[in-house]
Amino acid sequence: MALMSLTSLWEAAGQGSAAQVFHTREQRFALAELRAGSTLDGRLEDLRGRNVVLATRDQLGSAIALLELDGVAARIVLCTPDLSAAQLAAVASAAAADFIVQDGRDAQDTLSGETLPTGLARVLLTPLASAPLAARRASESTEWVLLTSGTTGNPKLVVHTLESLAGGLPRSQAPDATNAALATTSADAAAAERPVWSTFYDIRRYGGLQIYLRAVLGGASLVLSSVDEAPAEFFARGAAAGVTHISGTPSHWRRALMSGATSVLKPGYVRLSGEIPDQTVLDSLQAAFPNSRIGHAFASTEAGVVFDVNDGLAGFPAEYLTQSRSGVEMQIRDGTLRIRSRRTASHYLGSGAAPLRDPDGWVDTGDLVESSGERCFFRGRKTGVINVGGLKVHPEEVESILNGDARVRMSLVRARRNPITGAVVVADVVLTASAQALDPPTMTEIKEELLAVCRRALPAYKVPSQLRFVPALDLTPAGKLVRAGA
Repeated sequence: MALMSLTSLWEAAGQGSAAQVFHTREQRFALAELRAGSTLDGRLEDLRGRNVVLATRDQLGSAIALLELDGVAARIVLCTPDLSAAQLAAVASAAAADFIVQDGRDAQDTLSGETLPTGLARVLLTPLASAPLAARRASESTEWVLLTSGTTGNPKLVVHTLESLAGGLPRSQAPDATNAALATTSADAAAAERPVWSTFYDIRRYGGLQIYLRAVLGGASLVLSSVDEAPAEFFARGAAAGVTHISGTPSHWRRALMSGATSVLKPGYVRLSGEIPDQTVLDSLQAAFPNSRIGHAFASTEAGVVFDVNDGLAGFPAEYLTQSRSGVEMQIRDGTLRIRSRRTASHYLGSGAAPLRDPDGWVDTGDLVESSGERCFFRGRKTGVINVGGLKVHPEEVESILNGDARVRMSLVRARRNPITGAVVVADVVLTASAQALDPPTMTEIKEELLAVCRRALPAYKVPSQLRFVPALDLTPAGKLVRAGA
């Protein structure tokens, strides 16, 4: 695949390849349909050079609107679906928005006129117009504004460009729009060889947006998830669509493995990102998908895409710290990973926003990293450390020990207040289905055995003072374990 300079997403995607399809739970949308019309209610030219908040309920509306708006709008604010009306109004105000684009069914129940900043106009997505459009003329270097995934208060607004988001991604040569619709045997064969991407992520969050851009720019189709969809149904849809590449957080994948439904899918590549992947989940996925390549990636909304690791091992090679990889520089300073590259965001949007980078261009990811020989390992978030009488405990380290037991599917280690030490370590553990079916005395034995494993592997202050079995663990809308201070 050739690497080309990015103009607009629509142009870089080949202006709607006939072979590319967005699959959702309810419908199938071929990108080629956009050559015949628009979903923006005939308002595309009204949005040219303007600041637009994109706030749809479902992913498909955003997936299509991004193709229409990039290169036309001056600024696109890609909103996550969990924002309250007050948060959405605050985001629109901070972004100096002129328009808000929403699903047609949202008109009466989202953001009443009183909550909108003065002068903000609404554009409703409509069924695809049948009248052909003039060419989507790219006239703007569109800013892409993404929201951080914090659980409280107003999210931060992180400013990217299409180049910073996708400039390093491989993409197929744009086909000639006139000839693209002429199906030939060779064209059909080429289409059959294209990858089909899927992801547990919502594409309105950074991790999902990366998969969306990989698919669109790479000439691939994309299977979108649904928030209330059981893994078995999602995998069945993916198998029917011929998914070859699929991505999610380690927590997404642990839940999928618990479902017992992974066998219907035969991907060539399984990808993890968003959380620390321990060796157990990597090995479990390799066992579930023996013919697949298992990789994990590190990226963040602010730092951009940093690296992929495809050797099947947790952590990353220490040489990454000394070698610039595709223009990405890395260093560990004060225990946290710092990134400097062309793919980092430029700044936070809004008055009084803190600097995103230091004066030398480095972004502090807030992720704690330790070097051990020829490998570096993530230890957790700087804000997530548990302080036990002045001694630091990284929850992910303890979870890695617990998850290493074959009877454990996933775990969450957290702090509980203690009048003497300030905090103690406790753990919630989800067992495999077969372990959950055991009788109570056996479950008690398992609990003691897990604690014994922790005592052998960890200093006493890191060993959970309490361990309880739970049927499930809560995930954030971004697919990560819900942690205090995250």
